[in-house]
Amino acid sequence: MRAALAEARAALATDDVPIGAVVVDSAGAVIGAGRNVREAAADPTGHAEVVALRAAAQDRGEWRLGGCTLVVTLEPCTMCAGAAVLSRVDRVVFGAWDPKAGAVGSLWDVVRDRRLNHRPEVVSGVLAEESAALLEEFFADQR
Repeated sequence: MRAALAEARAALATDDVPIGAVVVDSAGAVIGAGRNVREAAADPTGHAEVVALRAAAQDRGEWRLGGCTLVVTLEPCTMCAGAAVLSRVDRVVFGAWDPKAGAVGSLWDVVRDRRLNHRPEVVSGVLAEESAALLEEFFADQR
């Protein structure tokens, strides 16, 4: 989670919402990292999770990320939760809950939907206070 938080802080340089993500393989090595780049890249899909999953798939040379863990500072949205399912990660670990757009237990629970063919394990609340504080500070400065 510390690596994901470092990615989130790096997003501040581009005025993007400070959300960071990493993909860790079964040996604990970071094989993909990402931060929000929606503003910097003018890309509506430029969420930290999508960027990190793409980097991990590139590193592995395949889209299936079995044996991997997606670690993100904020509960993934529906798009990112869907990407986690489709990439076949074994688990999703996140820091702060997102009561406005979260799709891993808050508003929706995409990753545990029994109608889907893959359901990663979920671990929530890891360094949640630090993750939330970064977001709160960013949005306070925006007002």
